[in-house]
Amino acid sequence: MPILFGFSMVMAILLCVHVVRSGRETYWLWIILAFQPLGGVVYLVTNVLPELFGGRQAQQLGQAARRKLDPTRAYREAKAACEDAPTVRNQSKLAEAASDLGQYAEAETLYAKAAQGIHAEDPTLLLGRARALIELSRHAEALEILNRMSEDEADGRTPAVALALGRANEGLGRIRDAETAYQWAAQRLPGFEGLGRYAAFMARTGRRDDAKDAIAEMDRRIAKTNRHFRKEAKAWRDLAAQALGSA
Repeated sequence: MPILFGFSMVMAILLCVHVVRSGRETYWLWIILAFQPLGGVVYLVTNVLPELFGGRQAQQLGQAARRKLDPTRAYREAKAACEDAPTVRNQSKLAEAASDLGQYAEAETLYAKAAQGIHAEDPTLLLGRARALIELSRHAEALEILNRMSEDEADGRTPAVALALGRANEGLGRIRDAETAYQWAAQRLPGFEGLGRYAAFMARTGRRDDAKDAIAEMDRRIAKTNRHFRKEAKAWRDLAAQALGSA
């Protein structure tokens, strides 16, 4: 036991040194020292390992863990950066962070402010604003932006734009146009959001059997998905199931 305690203390000290030298938030010091050894393990997984291995999957896992421990961190950092230098890049990052927190009115304002001058047709800014408008139930404004984007064959005709088109058209009661956009997006968009939203749309429009088939397909894919990404996948599957249950 003394040996294990000593090892734990040494590791805690080393991790605290890493916190200070890497410029991490000081609350990590409290987590590491107050919750030994679990606090140290959490810091190791979320901050140290992604740096050591540098793999995309390791980085994604680290980012997800950090978001869970401190969900407003990205927003705070983006806001501070934007206040120091209100560049288009910083405004875009802050808008994205605001959207992640459900602060869609702020996100929409930021995207609109950033999409000016030479950035007026920036597809990332336009799509971000359109998504925020959809969440605010301002579907007609979103559709105007998305239709303008769809005219650009190089950057505008993407699965992500098509999915937003489906949502905007559905919000306006344009079911046929929504069906076309949802189906196109579901067939091409990576991940589970496209299929999940399409299944939910089918459930809401009376196509229960088609929705059930889509949910069953999602279940088959989720079973083969890396366990680290199943939570997100299941969230989209549950979105469709809820729509089916309430239809």
